[in-house]
This record gives sequence, C-alpha cells and structure tokens, in this order.
Amino acid sequence: MTPSGIPTASLRLLTVSALLAASLMGCKEEPKPAPPPKPVVQQKAEPVVTREEAMATLLALPEVKAWSAEIEKRSRGKAHGAIIEDDPQPRTINGRPYWQLSFVENRADKVERRESFLVAQTGKQILVEDFENDSVLSLDEWRREIHRIRLKSAD
Repeated sequence: MTPSGIPTASLRLLTVSALLAASLMGCKEEPKPAPPPKPVVQQKAEPVVTREEAMATLLALPEVKAWSAEIEKRSRGKAHGAIIEDDPQPRTINGRPYWQLSFVENRADKVERRESFLVAQTGKQILVEDFENDSVLSLDEWRREIHRIRLKSAD
C-alpha cells in the first residue's frame, strides 16, 4: 500500500486512465477531405436567330409555301406572297423576345395580311397570333386549328 492508503495497482490504473484520457482529448478527428468540385455543366446557348433567318424559316413552312403558290397561280403572277416585319421592336412573351412578322399577299394596289407570326430570337419556337381570341398559339396548335377549319369547310 502507498502512504495515502490507495493500493498501488489502483494508483497505476488511475494514472494510466488519466494519461489515456488526456491523450484522447488531444486527438482530434482528422478532417475529411472536401468532396471534389462537381463539374460545371454548361448548357449550350440557344442559337440566335436574325430577322432574315426568321423570315426564311417562315417562308420554308409548308403552309406558307402553299399560300405563295396559290397566290401566284390565282393572280397569274401579278401578286406574290411575302414575309414582312410588322414591328422592328421585338415582342416579349414569357421573358423571351420574338420577331414580329406577317405573311402577306402583295399586290400592286394593296397588301393583304394572311397570318401574323412570332419567331423567337433565340431557339426555334414559332407562335401564331390569334386575333379573334387575343392570344398566341404554338405552331402545332395553329396547324390543328387550320385542319379543323379545312374539315368544316369541306362539309
């Protein structure tokens, strides 16, 4: 026994326990390495569409080609179909700017509008103005409407 009355084995155990506790307190968990940065995925920018490209896109539509041919044939070449710009200022719909263009029948004495289109200045979206309902239709919606009208007029 030791002079204080604590057995030697207990003193050793107490000392080892204290040293062990002190050494554990000094140990810190190693920091985990930061995860590698995620690769930056850049979305491809939508192509910019010039006014001339927008006009060419509309002239390439099958409906516009058919109208142009019909106008030429009916007028024996005296009238022509054309795409004109309604307003040089873009029209913004849902934050996206559109070229404001119309397909017209161009005669010597007058110009008659057939349809008004909005062509996105970026991307490939084409909208058609519906003046009766004060709204715009997607090209597909407009085509369905034309098909319904043709079916009704055939009856």
